[in-house]
Amino acid sequence: MSKVTVVGAGNVGATCANVLVTRNVADEVVLIDIKEGLSEGKAMDIMQTANLLHVNTHMTGVTNDYEKTKDSDIVVITSGIPRKPGMTREELIGVNAGIVKSVMENVHKYSKNPIIICVANPMDTLTYLIHKTSGLPKNRIIGMGGALDSSRFKYFLSLALNANPNEIEGMVIGGHGDTTMIPLVRYAAYRGVPATEFLPKEQLEKVAADTMVGGATLTSLLGTSAWMAPGAAAAELVRAVLHDEKRVIPCSALVEGEYGESDICIGVPCLLGRNGIEKIVELSLNEEEKALFKKSAEAVRKTNGALAAAL
Repeated sequence: MSKVTVVGAGNVGATCANVLVTRNVADEVVLIDIKEGLSEGKAMDIMQTANLLHVNTHMTGVTNDYEKTKDSDIVVITSGIPRKPGMTREELIGVNAGIVKSVMENVHKYSKNPIIICVANPMDTLTYLIHKTSGLPKNRIIGMGGALDSSRFKYFLSLALNANPNEIEGMVIGGHGDTTMIPLVRYAAYRGVPATEFLPKEQLEKVAADTMVGGATLTSLLGTSAWMAPGAAAAELVRAVLHDEKRVIPCSALVEGEYGESDICIGVPCLLGRNGIEKIVELSLNEEEKALFKKSAEAVRKTNGALAAAL
């Protein structure tokens, strides 16, 4: 029996729970929030699709009752305030760091060795906070950002190529921020053929630029942070881990010498399986990509420095 808890029943958390349930990823999903009735209502709404969508997963919604999360295999943390137009992810650090720290204290009371997937922003820094305060092994703490950013990259590539997104390969590494993520254009491909064979340099640069501001663009259009793709990205990580898929997905992981960086959580390709991050895959970066990664790491480290002042 597999059990997943999603903390936060807002747009992202509810979407993540919905994908987990409707795709039968886990045997049991618990959705928890501090707002009275929100989790219960969304869980009921989702479970009323069971007959329509042939759902076999059992889902429960609870208000602030962490005992119901007991013995969770995976805990997805989506709780925190979302971005508003004009805000950076880094501006959320003070409030969201306190929320994540409180969530982890409650999770630990009932689940002794869960795998944690952090979605809350600023994601790299909050993933780092969990590393520093939870006592969990580093392989059991995963930041979601790279999975989402890579999905957005493949979306923009598919538009430029007029191709099926499922036939596109693309990867984004670096920090989960509008100026820190690094779409690896050189590794992008369509049906195994490098994207550089189909698109001119200028068009690929535009695809990369659109990817980097993908979240900010949606925030401007929606008036709040996006939720469909972030929720689905978190659910995809749950599936890769819970089903021991041995898939390589970019995630925010604690690096200890990989890519020339240490003591920082940042987006890198990770082999995901039942033990969480089973391996960090080191790609052969060229000099330009190395310089961008170093710059990205410096920016993430600066945000980490602001974390201490915020707590």
